[in-house]
Amino acid sequence: MIIAAELLEQVVAHARLEAPNECCGLVALEAGRAISVYELENLAASPLRFEVDGAKLAPLLFEIEEAGQQAAIYHSHTHSEPYPSQTDVNFARWWPGCEWLIIGLENDGQPLARSFMISADGVIEELAVEIDG
Repeated sequence: MIIAAELLEQVVAHARLEAPNECCGLVALEAGRAISVYELENLAASPLRFEVDGAKLAPLLFEIEEAGQQAAIYHSHTHSEPYPSQTDVNFARWWPGCEWLIIGLENDGQPLARSFMISADGVIEELAVEIDG
């Protein structure tokens, strides 16, 4: 994923605002480049998992797909490494082929962004995150 510094800062600000709970949202991608960020509410209000309102998620996914873009899921890990948890892996089986951007806030005060593909059978592959600008 290539992401402009301003868009990444929007995701990081969302993560900091929601801490100690996880934040969540979508990033619209076009040819691997982040185009826009859509903040969503974590209905679980939990530091260990996130839950999204399907009635709000579905129209966003439709809008992104109609624009010829791909949706990536983002969320934060406020007390652990930005690496997919077993909860993330379990959830990802419903989103095959979807990129996962995870923001870690426990890195000596510096947020850390990592991206992954998680296959339906739970295989995790790390992808590059390139910050543009």
